[in-house]
Amino acid sequence: MNSVLLNSARAISGWIVDIRRTLHQHPEVKYEEVETSRLVQKTLTELGISFRHSVARTGVVATLGTGSGPCVALRADMDALPIHEEADVEFPSRIPGKMHACGHDCHTAMLLGAARLLKERESELRGTVRLIFQPAEEGGAGGARMIEEGALQNPGVDRVFGIHVWPELPTGFIGGRTGTLMAAVGSLRISVRGKGGHAAFPHMTHDPVVAMSQIICGLQTVVAREMSPFDPSVVSITTLCAGNAFNVIPQDVVATGTIRSLTTEGLLRLRAAIERIAVSIASAHRCTATVERIDDDPDYPATVNDANSWAMVQKAAADLVPLSQIVEVPPVLGGEDFAYYAEKVPGCFVGLGIRNEAIGAVEFVHHPRFKVDEAALPVGAALHTSFALHALKS
Repeated sequence: MNSVLLNSARAISGWIVDIRRTLHQHPEVKYEEVETSRLVQKTLTELGISFRHSVARTGVVATLGTGSGPCVALRADMDALPIHEEADVEFPSRIPGKMHACGHDCHTAMLLGAARLLKERESELRGTVRLIFQPAEEGGAGGARMIEEGALQNPGVDRVFGIHVWPELPTGFIGGRTGTLMAAVGSLRISVRGKGGHAAFPHMTHDPVVAMSQIICGLQTVVAREMSPFDPSVVSITTLCAGNAFNVIPQDVVATGTIRSLTTEGLLRLRAAIERIAVSIASAHRCTATVERIDDDPDYPATVNDANSWAMVQKAAADLVPLSQIVEVPPVLGGEDFAYYAEKVPGCFVGLGIRNEAIGAVEFVHHPRFKVDEAALPVGAALHTSFALHALKS
């Protein structure tokens, strides 16, 4: 364990925390990260780091080092969620109904911290470090758009790393694994159309409410009876919209939800089974059903960590924290569009512990009272920096 890099990060922890708190107070959802992007650009300019902006609308891609290969990329996401904040913090969201409930404010601040640390060590870089500040991780597939617009090119990226704050690990712990870490994820909208009418005369209608209720019950068999128990999967219907009068059977019912599998192939099987069941049950009730994605969002592939990259992460982390704080974590059914980068080049996505019961940092991500132990932020900045230094050396 070599604490020099971590000490350097802790020396600028106040600067990192200030950035995080500014971002936290001004959350912006997918593809609306205009002020967030401006803050990133302003900070990079002050650090003397060159960058491209307006990549994938609001994304920023910065470059340090020689400008030639080898090239390692470090990625952070910037968007917030449409959640009203209830966390007990001194710097709450100033935007009603929007909140950094997944820690992307931390991710952006940590990568800017790494930018500062790497700039101080730029003469040591044996190649190029690409810093990717990405919009629209929470739906919108911002990672895919960043890649389409050249985030992994000129020079071509050889390896990519990312960090996510991890509420299940104590502050400063670092978790990861070889293989699948996070699930393939898809959105789902089921629309059932029947024949509406007076609720006192149901025999004169083709009731889409009954059809949808049977569809939702039928979907529970997909995981239990069509998916292998060794391929963990989820089908969750989360919203239901039907009618607006107590005495009227509506013509249309719409349900939305999410599907998840630890393999991309498993996600495709889920989607095919859901469409078959929905269409068949609706037909049995003299209705029709359509199954589609929400807002045409693509399915996110599974996030799969490269074995060599995870080994490199463990070496890089060992420079910063005791070996006992570097742990293997089980895969989860949450999704991440870091998966798009890891599909293109070898990469590794890791969790950074931010759990601290003493300050109430105990809630999981996407919760209105989600809270972060900011003592983890300099660890994350140092970890990004260590990733880059180790990757370029090897």
